[in-house]
Amino acid sequence: MPKVAIVTDSNSGIRQNQLDELRVHVLPMPFTMDGESHFEDINLTHEIFYKRQDGGADIATSQPAPGAVMDLWNKLLEEYDEVLHIPMSSALSATCESAIMLSEEYEGKVQVVDNKRISVTQRAAALDAVELADAGWNAAQIKEHLEKASFDCSIYILMDTLKYLKKGGRITPAAAAIGTILNIKPVLQIQGGKLDSYAKARGAKPGRKIMIDAVKNDLATRFADAASPERMWLYVVYSDDIEVGRSFKKEVEETFPGYDIHMDRLPLSVASHIGPGAVAIGCCKKLNCL
Repeated sequence: MPKVAIVTDSNSGIRQNQLDELRVHVLPMPFTMDGESHFEDINLTHEIFYKRQDGGADIATSQPAPGAVMDLWNKLLEEYDEVLHIPMSSALSATCESAIMLSEEYEGKVQVVDNKRISVTQRAAALDAVELADAGWNAAQIKEHLEKASFDCSIYILMDTLKYLKKGGRITPAAAAIGTILNIKPVLQIQGGKLDSYAKARGAKPGRKIMIDAVKNDLATRFADAASPERMWLYVVYSDDIEVGRSFKKEVEETFPGYDIHMDRLPLSVASHIGPGAVAIGCCKKLNCL
């Protein structure tokens, strides 16, 4: 039975200090803020990120340096037979494609998964990989399984402000101004790795209902074969305000009694486009029903 190291990046929401608990190695994602380099969960906390973001800092995401990726793999291969690497979705970043190219130097000992996921669903893939490795699967088998399951999840995000969509050029200043006046809260979706518009809400409360109804619809249609607490995970995700997350989690618990609900923060790669005050809901098939 090969000994397989499971690697993901900080876009999964898994912290550096959770390695012993979850048995997942985490590659920190780099950022530049006003031209200075930072690494999520290394020298860039979420608190500092949102403070700088609110202050108007010029923030940009980037890929990990090839040397940093290969150094981690090389270190792990001193202890493990194989490495399974789960980066963020190839639809959201070139990080996955770059990792695949680097893995070609390792003669099959490093397998890179194009899992089409980010945030809590990427986290779920990493934890599933740990379970499969424990069951004796090799890295290539786990990669094949995770890629087949890549679309078995959804995330819906309610934004609190249009400021950062405007800053990123995704909407015009005029549209942002009108939206702010009318208290419009965009609801975005992540399915198949892409971040797209889903709906517009007139206020936070209707926005939360839209997201909950979207998950209800997913459970009734796309995931009808697994729509039970024993076969689906539910997730509540927040950006900067944990009390917003807790309040929304209570709503989700009341709507979906009996389901396992994991609450976590949005990874900074998403938060850089979304901004503070956001909340999200996700769902994902459990490993035992795939």
